[in-house]
Amino acid sequence: MHSPEVTYLGAFVAGLLSFLSPCVLPLIPSYITYITGLSFADLQDQHPSHLIRRKTLIHSVAFILGFTTVFVLLGASATYLGSFLHTHAALIRKIGGILVVLLGAHVAGLLPIRLLLGEKRISIRNRPAGFAGSFLVGIAFATGWTPCIGPILAAILMVAATEEKVYQGILLLLLYSLGLGIPFFLSSLAMNQFLDVFNRFKRHIRTFEIITGIFLMIIGILIYSNWLSRLSGYATILYKGLE
Repeated sequence: MHSPEVTYLGAFVAGLLSFLSPCVLPLIPSYITYITGLSFADLQDQHPSHLIRRKTLIHSVAFILGFTTVFVLLGASATYLGSFLHTHAALIRKIGGILVVLLGAHVAGLLPIRLLLGEKRISIRNRPAGFAGSFLVGIAFATGWTPCIGPILAAILMVAATEEKVYQGILLLLLYSLGLGIPFFLSSLAMNQFLDVFNRFKRHIRTFEIITGIFLMIIGILIYSNWLSRLSGYATILYKGLE
């Protein structure tokens, strides 16, 4: 059984990595203008009106709830299937570990996988009006935005599949969604600052891809060797010893 100190924190970090991925980060301004219906000028105003702030806040939350719903359902399903196939847990864990290592190599550019090179996003050309529309866009985002988010999400789902209880898989994907959603929410409320940070960060995107790929390969090795469970156990013992 995994402890929150390792796997849950890792899920949150994975969400942050997904937000910073080259296929997501550059498109954040476009997404925010799309779901809110506001212009860049409105969002970049240093002193936005109360109405603009309120509209941005509510639409952003609706969008985040949309992709969180899908991710949480995926986490619950992964854990349920993992429990159902418990008799072959060791084999499934090793296959999952190998897949995550391959996905990490793809992200790092060491082993390009043709299947993951094309975009897999679902687009909604005419967003339904209102906050329900932003929720639907969030669902569309979660059901296959790009290959960039896929490898990181796959790693978390592999971990969720090794959990014993369905609620553990739900919590893992909820924390992943928070890691992805919190910076999106903050960016929507401070577009000026976001664009400034992004302009500084974009020159380091390739380095970030390599770091993310290495992170995924390490996670894959830990899953394959079952060291993820062992590290979780050690963390639990250490945590209890500090109490």
